[in-house]
Amino acid sequence: MRIEILGSSAGGGLPQFNCNCDNCKGYREGKKSIKRRTQSSITISEDGVNWVLFNTSPDILEQIHNSPFLHPTQRRETKIKAIIFIDAQIDHTTGLLMLREGCPHEVYCTKEVHEELNTSFPLFKMLEHWDGGGVIYNEIAFNKQPFFIPVMPNCEFYAVPLISNAPPYSKYRDRPRVGDNIGVVVLNKITGKRLFYLPGLGVLEKHIIEEMSQADILLVDGTVWTNDEMIKNGFSSKLGTDMGHLPLRDKGGLIDLLDTLTKPRKILIHINNTNPILDEESPEYKELISHGIEVSYDGMSIEI
Repeated sequence: MRIEILGSSAGGGLPQFNCNCDNCKGYREGKKSIKRRTQSSITISEDGVNWVLFNTSPDILEQIHNSPFLHPTQRRETKIKAIIFIDAQIDHTTGLLMLREGCPHEVYCTKEVHEELNTSFPLFKMLEHWDGGGVIYNEIAFNKQPFFIPVMPNCEFYAVPLISNAPPYSKYRDRPRVGDNIGVVVLNKITGKRLFYLPGLGVLEKHIIEEMSQADILLVDGTVWTNDEMIKNGFSSKLGTDMGHLPLRDKGGLIDLLDTLTKPRKILIHINNTNPILDEESPEYKELISHGIEVSYDGMSIEI
């Protein structure tokens, strides 16, 4: 199974258009230790030809342009054969509008996400009026049974419910339902290798830790270094946990947990532009690396 990181940043990317934090400023000034990053998304494939996309970032067109393996080889086609939405956040779904010429798309999501994308943020309804008829909906349920995607016949997909937050536009904001946020495990039945992808994570529950410990590749939320990062820098009045993201460095944060896991390759994704680990010369980045934790980047390629 091949895993390609299309986008490694949280919402807004790096540099964010209206941000002059140390990282955004440093990138604009040409600092070599800070990379350009688009908003979070990955894609996976068994054969390198047919791809399953996780989330449709607002930067999806740039991401496809930067990924020759997704370029069409016929007069009209898309290499993206299925799309999995792990939530209904704007920075994970808006790019679906940019893919309207490829309708209908095979879409996999929970009924809660499907509801949001037909009501509060009605992307699915909008695309019904496009040639091809919008999306073909496949419900992801929480029954501990795998779901399957035809273009990856040797893989089983499992939805893992997690506590994060509903989108800011949602009536369920700050009171999310089971199904508003999921992680996804992908098990390669031939090799026995497991990917666990969870770019949003607000609470470390027992079942989440168990899935993390079994993974071979762990792509996990690295949004903020400390819980008060956005407040301390004057960018927000919200803690990381208010937004549904567990901090990395604070006591009881993600680094403390990852230190206890011996099996997975630990890679952070969905990293906010304010997070100091995005500067590879920073002491925070060097501390992170000392724990054996990697920072994903746009264009990163992984095989398991």
